[in-house]
Amino acid sequence: MAPTDQRHEQALKLFLDARPELRETLDHLNPLLAQAKGETPAQYREERLHEAFEAEAENQGLFAWELTLQLTAQTPGEYQAQRMEVHREVAEMAHMSWADYCDLYGLEP
Repeated sequence: MAPTDQRHEQALKLFLDARPELRETLDHLNPLLAQAKGETPAQYREERLHEAFEAEAENQGLFAWELTLQLTAQTPGEYQAQRMEVHREVAEMAHMSWADYCDLYGLEP
């Protein structure tokens, strides 16, 4: 059950709502920087928001998808259940045993 785009968009909104200083920064980006990258100001702003989100996840020792789940889950228990479900899916896609995967990522089986 990988986080959906809708869930990720909700997480980005919650993330930004909790950080008025980041919103202020994003609302006042230099449009010439976007132009230099060949992007619209909106695309450039969105890219900076995603970078800030990923940096926050990294600061918390999480993957960005885990931060998405954390911000959108109704309860800590729901977050843990969803998180473990996604980790199990990743382990299966990687053709790893659950025990080896848990060892690799420091998870409790």
